[in-house]
Amino acid sequence: MDHPPSLKPDSSSTGLDPKVAGLLCYLGGFITGIIFLVLEKNSRFVRLHAVQSIVVSVALIVLNLLFGFIPVIGWLLGLLLVPVGFVLWIGLMLLTLQGKLNKLPVIGDWSEQQASKF
Repeated sequence: MDHPPSLKPDSSSTGLDPKVAGLLCYLGGFITGIIFLVLEKNSRFVRLHAVQSIVVSVALIVLNLLFGFIPVIGWLLGLLLVPVGFVLWIGLMLLTLQGKLNKLPVIGDWSEQQASKF
C-alpha cells in the first residue's frame, strides 16, 4: 500500500509547529485557510495546506449550492456530500498533523503552484 510522501515541514513564521499550523488551515475551512495564507511567510508546507483548504471548502460549498437547485437527485447528492466532506475534512487534518504531504488529486498540484506564488 502506497503512503503519501512525507514532507519535512519547514518552520512556520507563525511560531506554531508547521504540522499544527497545517491542521489549523483546515479547521475553519476557507476562513482559516485565508488567514494562514496571509500570515505564513516561510513554510511551503503550511501555504500548500492553506490553499488546499480554501479550494476544498469552496468546492464543497459550491457543490452543495448547485445540488440544492436540482430536485430530488440533487438533494440526495447533497445529503451524501455532508458525510463525504466531513470524512475528507477529518482525514486531511489528521494526515497534515502527521506531516504528510497529502495533495488531493487534481487540486493538490494546482494548490501547490498557487502556494508557491505567495
